Amino acid sequence: MSLDTAIAALELGVRMNDGAFGLAFFGGEPLLHKPLIRAVVAHAATIRAAGKGLPRFKLTTNGLALDDAFLAFVEQHKLHIALSLDGVRQAHDAHRRFPDGSLSFDRTLDALRRLLKVRPYSMVHAVINPDTANRMVDSASFLLDEGVRYVSFSLNHAAAWTDADMAVLEAQYEGLVQAYVGWTRAGRKFYLAPLETKLASHIQCDRERRDRCALGVRQLSVSPEGHLFPCVQFADDGAGSPAHIGDVWQGVDEPARQRWIADSQPNKDFCEGCAIIERCHHTCGCLNRQATGDINGISPVMCRHEQICIAAADRIGATLFAERNPHFLRKHYNPAYPLLSLVEDLAGERLPGWDD
Repeated sequence: MSLDTAIAALELGVRMNDGAFGLAFFGGEPLLHKPLIRAVVAHAATIRAAGKGLPRFKLTTNGLALDDAFLAFVEQHKLHIALSLDGVRQAHDAHRRFPDGSLSFDRTLDALRRLLKVRPYSMVHAVINPDTANRMVDSASFLLDEGVRYVSFSLNHAAAWTDADMAVLEAQYEGLVQAYVGWTRAGRKFYLAPLETKLASHIQCDRERRDRCALGVRQLSVSPEGHLFPCVQFADDGAGSPAHIGDVWQGVDEPARQRWIADSQPNKDFCEGCAIIERCHHTCGCLNRQATGDINGISPVMCRHEQICIAAADRIGATLFAERNPHFLRKHYNPAYPLLSLVEDLAGERLPGWDD
């Protein structure tokens, strides 16, 4: 992507959102384009200084090019970094290898440790494949022991999952239930997705509906050429694609955008009558397209995973709520928890009087 295109995307975001919005550097490996990132962030600083907007930045990286100079830049501008690390060595190295076949775990782990010193609340994204599903509990424990507070497990929905693989996955979720309960009883602070979002979907009944992926609604994707699409899954389709909904210079083709929103059905016929339909991730057109080729197609793998995950989250919630566990109640029932927890961390001690 050229700098002119990136700046045009930034300016479009400012115009569309009254100045307050997030811009994510994503796709391939963003840190192969550090000068571009620096220039875009610098331009955002001029927008901020002029009082025209407050753009925020997030970057997803494999960490291999995360050097000390860029980490200083991250700290200076308070960039949010998400690092892709698939858990323990065996899980990560199973699928993240260099072109010559050499392994990347040690370099990625080194990047994580250096990142946490600068941005201690950085997220780690761990992709789960059929052959690494048996490492989920070990991977969660490993990452938390490394000091990671925010871990997000994501299934590779495009992989060839078998019934046997799903049985392993279900057993691992049961292990995560036991680990989650134990960590919470110990007063440990952590965020483990997707279990956290499924807990929230029960405690805050409309949470899943509000936070659901919906094509073209809350976020747009920009291709390197500056074309706009309703999801990153479509960004390689080109300007002639039916998914093309404008460009960064002319803006959004609103009728085209609305067609995609309408075509991405909020509830699928396949899901009619399902007891967990309001808590399920079935509305994600991106994952549906990746797994089935259709934005409204429901993969049996997604369906089974949602059932497993929601049941696991409910077992966690039922156990800890019945105990009236103070840490669980603070985390999930006190809206001020994120701020109070941060203050507590900065103070280095428990804050008195906020258990209620």
